[in-house]
Amino acid sequence: MVERLLQFIIQLINLLEFSAFTFFMYLFSFISGMHDSRLYFYLFRYWCRSFSRALGLNIILHQKNIKPIPEHYILICNHPSAVEDIAVPAMYPVHSLAKIQVKDWFIVGRINQAAGTLYVDRDDPVSRRNAVDHMLIAANQGKNIALYPEGGCFGRRITQPFKRGAFELSIRSGTPIVPVFIYYQAQEDFEWVKPFTLVDKIWHFLTSKNKNVEIFQFDAVAPEGFKDKYAFAEYMEDFYHKKQTKYLE
Repeated sequence: MVERLLQFIIQLINLLEFSAFTFFMYLFSFISGMHDSRLYFYLFRYWCRSFSRALGLNIILHQKNIKPIPEHYILICNHPSAVEDIAVPAMYPVHSLAKIQVKDWFIVGRINQAAGTLYVDRDDPVSRRNAVDHMLIAANQGKNIALYPEGGCFGRRITQPFKRGAFELSIRSGTPIVPVFIYYQAQEDFEWVKPFTLVDKIWHFLTSKNKNVEIFQFDAVAPEGFKDKYAFAEYMEDFYHKKQTKYLE
């Protein structure tokens, strides 16, 4: 009884901290010069960690890589849940590629824009083409990019063929790819499938009895060994299917 009360108090404190910090970040986003600044990006990563604490998440990093992670990289990740959108930037200094609808999300949309989040309309071929060019500019500026090669959030299993944008970006910029695999022990609670809304899922996260989020980090893969983006995408898709078999089955 006492332990549950303490957990409730800690959760309440984290929720209050996140609410106050979100209000601060929203106001701060209106200050001239803050958009895509290093300071706001640093605060955004702290905001993601605050969001994770407010949800009660326990993020566990498994460093499966043998070699050190390079300073400049493109991070790719599977996308079973909405949690990756905060867990990945909480753990890595990356600018994410998000669906364009995120821009219109209440408060959160403006915070993401000010943090330098990149956007794509997944249903528009022109937008997808432009997104690669925008990411290339960001990569050439020394920014680390994070994106999800499935091209969306389709559930706990990888069922969609990988989009080639990440791999084209890697080849064109000469930037290695760092593959990350996320595993939720309470897969059903965290999986985002229709008809659930974001509000539904946040409630599921808050009420889940198992909030462990495991991040498996692997060695970077250089683009030089692949003849084109198609071969690179095929190689990484096979890599992820093997990790899926290992960790989910």
